[in-house]
Amino acid sequence: RPYARNIENYIGLARVPVGIAGPLRVNGTFAAGEYFVPLATTEAALVASYNRGMRVIRSAGGAGAAVLDERIERTPAFVVADLAAAVRFAAWVRDAVPMLRAAAERTSRHAQCLSLTPVVEGNHVYLVCAYRTGEAAGQNMATIATAALCAAICSESPVAIRTHVVEANLSGDKKAAFRTLAGTRGKRVSADVTVPRSVVREQLHTTPEALASFWSLAAVGAALSGAIGIAGHFANGLAALAIATGGDAACVAESAVGITRYDVDAAGDLYACVTLPNVLTATVGGGTALPTQRAALDILAAGGPFDANALAEITAGLLLAGELSIAGALCAGEFTSAQQRLARGTVQC
Repeated sequence: RPYARNIENYIGLARVPVGIAGPLRVNGTFAAGEYFVPLATTEAALVASYNRGMRVIRSAGGAGAAVLDERIERTPAFVVADLAAAVRFAAWVRDAVPMLRAAAERTSRHAQCLSLTPVVEGNHVYLVCAYRTGEAAGQNMATIATAALCAAICSESPVAIRTHVVEANLSGDKKAAFRTLAGTRGKRVSADVTVPRSVVREQLHTTPEALASFWSLAAVGAALSGAIGIAGHFANGLAALAIATGGDAACVAESAVGITRYDVDAAGDLYACVTLPNVLTATVGGGTALPTQRAALDILAAGGPFDANALAEITAGLLLAGELSIAGALCAGEFTSAQQRLARGTVQC
């Protein structure tokens, strides 16, 4: 019964072990406190690595964090007769925004339609529909709102519409996309920390200069690979946190697009930051009400102010911790030995 709204043809559960890392000190706009972070994974050494990065951040006084923007998008597309009709249709949509916004927002008490932007390609018109969705990640909410908006367009448009679809693959939903690296889908969030040289040496066993040099090397490697963004392993933390807390794990495909950066500041300390344009976080909806996932969210909520924006800032702090730990291990020559000790041995952390 608890799973009836979350799955079809139910046959049982896939048991993924959950570990705890932390506390993670976050000095954010929405999250302000020390948070223990549940992580669901079958990959040995992962929780230990994030735990070490969190210890580094605590020793540095905590990570700054801020949600910079938030919006979830659906991008329906409309087929009309020709380019001239597409231009007329796009102009009409721009004039009809108040009516279309009202149609979308009638579908939910929580959906707020932020903008409607037509994009013309020949006789195709894509419509970028951006929403705020409160404490929900909002993908389903945005879909339902957009369907109502499309119905209003088909009913009222002075330009004949041959066909339309509610999502035409421009939104970046569940895929890495250059468009969302510079924009926002979900929550655009950043976190940073300045780590004293002594802490880098004592806890990461390397130097700020070595980490900055590693970043340059890794940035070129990312470019050579054709990667969208520059990061070490965002997907690990995102997937583990999503599975533990009831988020949509498939959204890791887009949320893992982002930037990690290391610099040496004027005092010789390490400045580290992460920027994530597409983090999808939720405290309601989806799998968040399931028993295990609700318990994990309750653990997070015990650490300080907590809502979907706070969860986004905690997520950024988590990924910053993971980036510091893995980069430190690579610079110190400890990456392989840690894998051998934790993944192949019997040591418990």
